[in-house]
Amino acid sequence: MSEKESIIEFPSRFPIKVMGPRHDDFSQTIFELVRVHAPDLTAEDIELRASSGGNYISLTVTVTAISQAQLDAIYRAVTGHPMVKYVL
Repeated sequence: MSEKESIIEFPSRFPIKVMGPRHDDFSQTIFELVRVHAPDLTAEDIELRASSGGNYISLTVTVTAISQAQLDAIYRAVTGHPMVKYVL
C-alpha cells in the first residue's frame, strides 16, 4: 500500500473527537469549522459531553467522509483553532 492510500473505505461514517475548555460558543464554532469541509453535517451528527468538573467539553463529530483529503482538511481546520486543545 502506498503512502497516499487510505485504510478507510470511502464513503464512511467517521467520528472525530474534539476537546476544549467549556465555552458558550465551542460547539457552534466546531460545527461551523467542520461543516466547511462536510456540508452535509447536521446538529444530530454532534454529541456533546461535559467533563466531570465541568471545565471542559468533549464533542464527537461524526462526518460522512468521502476521502482522506477531506478528513485531513477537517483535522487541519479543527486543530488550528485556538479553542481546541485535543483532536482524536
